[in-house]
Amino acid sequence: MPSSPRSQPIPARKESSIPSSHHDRHASLANSFLSTSPLAQEVLARDLAAFSDDEDIPVDTEVVDGSDHGEDDATQGPTLYRRPSGIAFGTTRPALALPLGHDDPALLTRTERARSRDAERSLLRDNHIIPPKHHHEPPPKGIAGQFSRLYKRLFSTKVPLPSSDEEAPRIIIGPDERAPLLGSTSRHPSDAPENLNEQWEAAVAAGQIRTTWQREAKTIAGYSKSLIVTFLLQYSLTVTSIFAVARLGTVELGAVTLATMTANITCYAPIQGLATSLDTLCAQAFGSGHKTLVGLQMQRMVYFLMLVLVPVMGVWWKSEEILIKLGIEQASAAFAGIYLRTIVLGAPAYAIFEAGKRFVLAQGLFHATTYVLLVAAPVNVLLNFLFVWKLGWGFKGAPMAVAITQNLLPLLLGLYVWKVEGKEAWGGFKKGALRNWGPMIRLALPGMIMVVAEWFAFEILTLLCGRIGVTTLAAQSVLVTITSTTFQIPFPLSIAGSTRVANLVGAKLVDAGKTSAKVTVFGGFLVGVFNLTILTVFRYQIPRLFTDDEDVINLVAKVLPVCALMQVFDGMAAVSHGLLRGIGKQEFGGYANLVCYYVVALPISFGLGFGLDWKLTGLWIGVTIGLGLVSLVEYAFIWASDWDQAAKEAENRNNAG
Repeated sequence: MPSSPRSQPIPARKESSIPSSHHDRHASLANSFLSTSPLAQEVLARDLAAFSDDEDIPVDTEVVDGSDHGEDDATQGPTLYRRPSGIAFGTTRPALALPLGHDDPALLTRTERARSRDAERSLLRDNHIIPPKHHHEPPPKGIAGQFSRLYKRLFSTKVPLPSSDEEAPRIIIGPDERAPLLGSTSRHPSDAPENLNEQWEAAVAAGQIRTTWQREAKTIAGYSKSLIVTFLLQYSLTVTSIFAVARLGTVELGAVTLATMTANITCYAPIQGLATSLDTLCAQAFGSGHKTLVGLQMQRMVYFLMLVLVPVMGVWWKSEEILIKLGIEQASAAFAGIYLRTIVLGAPAYAIFEAGKRFVLAQGLFHATTYVLLVAAPVNVLLNFLFVWKLGWGFKGAPMAVAITQNLLPLLLGLYVWKVEGKEAWGGFKKGALRNWGPMIRLALPGMIMVVAEWFAFEILTLLCGRIGVTTLAAQSVLVTITSTTFQIPFPLSIAGSTRVANLVGAKLVDAGKTSAKVTVFGGFLVGVFNLTILTVFRYQIPRLFTDDEDVINLVAKVLPVCALMQVFDGMAAVSHGLLRGIGKQEFGGYANLVCYYVVALPISFGLGFGLDWKLTGLWIGVTIGLGLVSLVEYAFIWASDWDQAAKEAENRNNAG
């Protein structure tokens, strides 16, 4: 039986296959907006055409199809569907990983291919289709045996064997002209690499591959743990400055959140959103076999982001005057202006780091940013302590520490690429990075709109708190920091869930994908309940970590029960976003978020906060209702979705890759 198209190698694109219309290497920026071809393919085709005449771009077929004869055993064989990788690490609020207009690339790196093959072999073992890795002795008799059987029943990842009146799974061996497809009932001596592909395809076709909640829980927990560390490390760069200035005074505490939220909505969110286009472009370039085109895409985005930063820096320089005109009190606006004018020094480095993250992610180097943050996060804490307290710089020291840390991030990432791995995709600076911007911008704008739209809803709440008073703004600062910190747990869980569901659905294991989705939902609920319990029990102790002002502490303690309830909906909404990404329906999540935030949540917040004069409590009740509605609508859509059709669409994307 020939292998299915899903497991066929992805051929390297050849220059001769590029349409002739793409061979005008000097196409103007205006003309680049007129093309009607798929955006990522258009960018790749134009780049190959542009460089085919004057540069010899090496083709690395190992990355694409694994057809190199020197390839080791670990990278051959079948592969599961690629995980969604377009994640903006360090986000403080919900952000869809693949915004509107993005296609999840079906390209696989060598590491992903090896892991996928190991996952398929493990599933075959757990379904009793190939022999187990180790021989298991029968459990002992007596009490010890009972405990052994109970432990195995609770934690074993193996699918229970069918009852005696059902036909047991057959051990699949290599295809044979004289034997049935599923082979004989006798065990094959080994799960040889040359047979694994046939075993997997036949087992899937026969509907023999199932999974258990134990396996899915173990897998999702394994995916989540490193992501949680990475998210917490990057978010610590922001929260450290809040802790550093919190003890300086109520005005300073409110001003630092006002400044960081303004920086988010005017700079960080747009940059993260625009950079998500590299999740598609860099992956397509890397998968084409022309590794150096990955560096070209990154350069192009960096140049574009530098132009975007020019007006942003102008806004930050005049931020004090702008905030006063928006109704913020003079003292808070002044401190916020100081913060923003100082972190201007780190904005270009932040943009470079966001593009650099996509550069390494496209190559499958997922731990690169974690290693960078393991160095940068402690340095940031040390700088905040040194500048704010030791040297006596006060409030000015916090943004200076942030700016220095932001400049350190791309330097550390560049050092990692240069000295450890990833430099083969660089290729040096190229003039071609100044051309062919149109498709890139068209791909980037939907990502920016999606991310900014969600951030802007929370920026509005912060600005409204600034109009109420200094104490309310300081309390909002504490609440935003708390809820953003707790969000760093369910959001990575949602990424892990989307990864696993995408893998299983893309491998045409729809029932297994549904099992994994249920485990992820339950995990998101447990995380939400855990966060709810912590915030409720310690609602008077937590605000004291930020300030000694009793008015602020009492106001935070008053609103924290609402924020605690929000944790359940926040976790469930994060997971629903992830599941939508996993089945390729993220567009619906984008629309649902926009409607629920702007049509439901914000009007309720305005009505309760100002119409009924519930102030800060009313503002957070509106957000909580909005998140609850988001999760309800998205889960209803997921429940009603045709998962079999999602599997077919995933297979089509794989074939198109």
